[in-house]
Amino acid sequence: MKIKDGFILRKVGIQYVVAATGKASEGFNGMMRLNETGAFAFRLLQEGISEEALVRQVTEGYDVTPEAAQRDLQAFLKKLKEADALV
Repeated sequence: MKIKDGFILRKVGIQYVVAATGKASEGFNGMMRLNETGAFAFRLLQEGISEEALVRQVTEGYDVTPEAAQRDLQAFLKKLKEADALV
């Protein structure tokens, strides 16, 4: 999985936000607010990563079980798909 070109992640104060620019803004014209874990996952997705590797990275990087990471990441990926942010 990979984040489409045109979706950018920025830290604004203590909050992380994702916005679409250029052609990407034709399909998504809003902002997503992310916590630190969401920003971590988003960065990995920008580089291209499988769902299994993403779960493993989040499990290793944060104090979370693989089952909880899988559940939460599936919800996160669903939101990204709805925003048409994934290739």
